Amino acid sequence: MEEFHQRLTDLRQEFHRDPELGFQEERTKAKVASILRELGLEVHEGAGVIGILKAGNGNRAIGLRADMDALPIHEISTHDYVSNNPGVMHACGHDGHTTMLLGAAETLSKSPNFDGTVVFIFQPNEEHGLGAQAMIKEGLLQKFPIDEVYAIHNLPGAPTGQISTRPGQICASESLFEIEISGQGGHASMPHVGVDAITVGAELVLALQTIVSRKLAPGAGAVVSVTEFLTDGQRNVLPGQAVLKGDVRARLPQDREAVERFMRQIIDGVAATHGVTAKMSFNTEFIETINADGPVEAVVRTAKAAGHEAIGDRPAMSFSEDFAHFCAAVPGCFLLLGNGEEGPNGQPLHAADYDFNDALLPIGAGFWADLVKDRLPVRAEG
Repeated sequence: MEEFHQRLTDLRQEFHRDPELGFQEERTKAKVASILRELGLEVHEGAGVIGILKAGNGNRAIGLRADMDALPIHEISTHDYVSNNPGVMHACGHDGHTTMLLGAAETLSKSPNFDGTVVFIFQPNEEHGLGAQAMIKEGLLQKFPIDEVYAIHNLPGAPTGQISTRPGQICASESLFEIEISGQGGHASMPHVGVDAITVGAELVLALQTIVSRKLAPGAGAVVSVTEFLTDGQRNVLPGQAVLKGDVRARLPQDREAVERFMRQIIDGVAATHGVTAKMSFNTEFIETINADGPVEAVVRTAKAAGHEAIGDRPAMSFSEDFAHFCAAVPGCFLLLGNGEEGPNGQPLHAADYDFNDALLPIGAGFWADLVKDRLPVRAEG
């Protein structure tokens, strides 16, 4: 186990040194494919990498997914495996997710004590919500049908190795909006002559906050955030044009749809009041991640059997996850694996000094192998 752990650690840190952004993971994909072939798996390359491992005569199949992409963040860590790609960093632990799944592939290929097929899914571009859809559009689920699908994400701030999940919604959706306001700019000393877009935009920023506080049920968990306010104004020029950009999170599809509907009502009303024109685009990049009951039960059962601390009813997460598209296609479970509470391992995801906890590598690889044996058990003869 020590030798296995060290090899996984070296591999994870190699991935960390050479991070690649979404849909640019060429070196990472090549490394993953090479390792899978060395292990004797059937390998398919496309948008991502797929490894197929079969054992016995069972006709059931499960998918295990890891993400490979990094983030456009400049790393400020001080360890000796910092990113060699300036401005790009594995700040979300995808280097660790990939390594754990490769460790599971090695474990299961050397001891295929299961009956059925395991589809190892190494996905690109999770951070922009595009990688899962790209693999699905390529025909992943048609070419390699699976009955269930699973994914692990590390969780800073949670005890090392703690496994947690929940049935139903576990990750929020993310929708990006852009509001364009067209008024009449003019001289800063004569605001009455036109309708400056900055005043209208400011009113909209405040009015949009009433959606969560007054139009949705308390505790709905939705968030409406205006993150950019751009105008063509100058020092003494009132702007005639303004653009508001922002982000909406929702736990349920009906709440997401309601937020969009209320936003359009408010925008139309404020624009009419001030005699300006305003239009909005609203694009949902991540749908809600919905866990299925059976896979959740399997995760908790497997974790407890292996002696891990397991929580089967954790609170839903506010972040979004591209894995949602797999869960929308087949029953699935997204689970969290505690990354530790101190130092770089306890720093928030996407922090410039965050680091994946290498102590998790054998834990995650072992959990994947145990889960496969639970979901694809060898049938007793008789």
